[in-house]
Amino acid sequence: MKKYTQIYNIIKEMILSGELAVHDKVPSVRKAAQIYGVSVTTVQTAYFDLCADGYIIAREKRGYFVSDMQSAQQYEEDDVEESNTEFDLTGGTADAESFDFTLWQRYMKSALRQTDRLLTYSQPKGEYDLRCAIAQYIKEKRNVITSPNRIIIGAGVQPLLHILCSLLDSRSSVSFPDKSFVQGMGIFSDYGFDVHTRDKDANIIYVSPSHMTRWGDVMPIKRRLELVEYSRKHGSLVIEDDYENEFLYNVKPTPSLFALGKGNIVYMGSFSAMLLPGIRISFMVLTKELTQMYDKKSFRFAQTAGKTEQIALCNYIRDGHIKSQTRKIRRLYTAKTKAFACLIKKEIPDAVTKIGENTLQIIFTSDFKKNLSEFEKHGLKVFVEKHENNKIELVISPSGIPYERMNDAVNRLKMSIENL
Repeated sequence: MKKYTQIYNIIKEMILSGELAVHDKVPSVRKAAQIYGVSVTTVQTAYFDLCADGYIIAREKRGYFVSDMQSAQQYEEDDVEESNTEFDLTGGTADAESFDFTLWQRYMKSALRQTDRLLTYSQPKGEYDLRCAIAQYIKEKRNVITSPNRIIIGAGVQPLLHILCSLLDSRSSVSFPDKSFVQGMGIFSDYGFDVHTRDKDANIIYVSPSHMTRWGDVMPIKRRLELVEYSRKHGSLVIEDDYENEFLYNVKPTPSLFALGKGNIVYMGSFSAMLLPGIRISFMVLTKELTQMYDKKSFRFAQTAGKTEQIALCNYIRDGHIKSQTRKIRRLYTAKTKAFACLIKKEIPDAVTKIGENTLQIIFTSDFKKNLSEFEKHGLKVFVEKHENNKIELVISPSGIPYERMNDAVNRLKMSIENL
């Protein structure tokens, strides 16, 4: 029996027997790993299955709790409510026009024909040919020169951070740019790290140079060089999340920290923004020392990204489609953001509308004397940056709104804020 199945059965039996009562907190992932003498990844896998089967539920920043029928029903209702959102203005959805589904299906069908490969599990680090393709891609695109052996693939950045945390000393301090990095801060906190924001003296410094804040501020080259030199002198590890580097618009391309660094930088990237949110494939490039540590502990890790998608993405990249896809998205979303901003200025002239300097986001500021539930009531999902003194500031990303529905979305926004 696999270890994660054993953990699953232990927790399940404790719940069914009443040893863990409804609403009781389940031991944290890190604590459970210590109790049962297994890896954090093993416990995380068991907890994911327990969540899927309804035995426990996850509460953001609080951990896992024993579920009951009432809470399960509430979560189902929340899911229905979420699915009824007509217009997602947070950038959480993609426009169907942005992606060639027929082309991707062709690559997926080709991958499914490789039956011999699909009869086995993927390598813990990810498929070797995909890691080779990624190594070549980031070398050309970001001057990140590395061997495929140092690349780890995962189904999103979060699973990769779990792996990274298990390789690092949990007694270390970690610094994030600000509190908007909720998921990353939560993962490091769960592992026992001392988490801060804007702490240059931290042992580990997490940065997103191409998207430092909600506004898409880009770290200038001078600051990048200073950070690289400072971290080298003080022996601190830098985690470079190269989020949205492909979608900078009004600044010249800046070199990655990895390319400037001296071997103390972990580079992270993702293909979700370039493809679709539903295609969850990310990667990280470890330092040589961390790669050696990973290799010694590789038996503890399992690959989280689907093997079929990895095979398909490898050929998709090799055939040059990822480059053309990036150009296509840039053109489409640039035009859509400008069009949406113009509609807002026309329909809501009293509001202040500004397109972010470096990214495709609209900063929308308006008088607002209602409850935030007004947006939900009108079928809108919005990101509220600030709400005080009868003023509201939204960060709007209209990328997922079809052109033919933009007028409707803006009218819903108008109805949500206007005082009748």
